[in-house]
Amino acid sequence: MIKFDSVKHYFPTLSPQQINQFNSLYGIYKDWNAQINVISRKDEENFYFHHVLHSLAISKIIDFKPGTKILDIGTGGGFPGIPLAILFPETEFTLVDSIGKKIKVVNEVSNTIKIKNVNGIHERVEKIPGRFDFIVSRAVAPLSDLLFWTKDKLSGENFNDLPNGWICLKGGDLSNELTKVKKYIRTYDISDWFQEEFFETKKMIYVR
Repeated sequence: MIKFDSVKHYFPTLSPQQINQFNSLYGIYKDWNAQINVISRKDEENFYFHHVLHSLAISKIIDFKPGTKILDIGTGGGFPGIPLAILFPETEFTLVDSIGKKIKVVNEVSNTIKIKNVNGIHERVEKIPGRFDFIVSRAVAPLSDLLFWTKDKLSGENFNDLPNGWICLKGGDLSNELTKVKKYIRTYDISDWFQEEFFETKKMIYVR
């Protein structure tokens, strides 16, 4: 269950460097998890399904162009940011969390496997300067809260195939949560791309 094969199956065109980086993730996170509770220890054997592959679902709706700036809010130990940064090495990722020890893990993981396009910051997202093309998150908070916290963080210049916006990974019944957002929303079923049972209730929300 802990093998990288699941990722390689869905992403067969990875470079040797990317394969090596993805392969290295499990051991690094397992070591850190023994010191800091980055992911549930009961969930370690599902690492590539529940954390890496889930993060990479975002790439199924957009192929980030070089120079794209991504803000990952509430990144925890680096999801979805670190898997996406490996997949898109010419895209700039800023990973933010209010818990300092988790950002320490983000930066140590990035340094260990030589990811050059990740900047981990220990801060509340409201205090992060600059603007970004996309804001991503994984099960951090209700969508209306995410949009409120980051309402001034989006760049107005679009150059990707998808207009700038928010891309959020979520699960369960979202009907009540989505009715509170008065913007263009599109919901994707992650099970359309990944066949494992874990993804049957997983959704991806794009807000423009």
